[in-house]
Amino acid sequence: MTNILPKLVTVIDSLNERVGLIISWLTLGMVCITFLVVVLRYGFDTGWIAMQESVTYMHALAFMAGAAYTLKHDAHVRVDIFYRNMAPSAQAWVNLLGALLLLIPTCLYILWTSASYVVSSWLLLEGSREAGGLPLVFALKSSIPLMACLLTLQGLSQASNSLLIIIDHTLDPTVKS
Repeated sequence: MTNILPKLVTVIDSLNERVGLIISWLTLGMVCITFLVVVLRYGFDTGWIAMQESVTYMHALAFMAGAAYTLKHDAHVRVDIFYRNMAPSAQAWVNLLGALLLLIPTCLYILWTSASYVVSSWLLLEGSREAGGLPLVFALKSSIPLMACLLTLQGLSQASNSLLIIIDHTLDPTVKS
């Protein structure tokens, strides 16, 4: 079992690292398009709803797909009144229990409850309610289960890494893969 866990951690972490890299470029695109929307609106008194909606789509995707990357780098919001002063093995227990009892069940609940919502949107090929808007609302809604899947995987990686730290106290928990 302990031979499989490091491989699992490496595979999941590298997946979310790649997703984070893609999201970083998406964020740059979002800034550029927002700049273009502003220039077109105030400089040339013109604009397109689809261009404005594309910024919303990119922002949603950056937030939803980037959540697992943020968790991987321990950059999420954490109320660590006691955590930062704990020994590495105690931190590993907190991370293990948090992933298994809170993070993963919540992600699975989101995945389960969003399934019919996303499927019905795909069946309709739901588009924008705005004239001239993007016809991709169904794709936007797909970011919900995507987030749940990526966070579940990262939660499994975090739990596996924590378990390795608990089993083998010589592992350095500060080393990120």
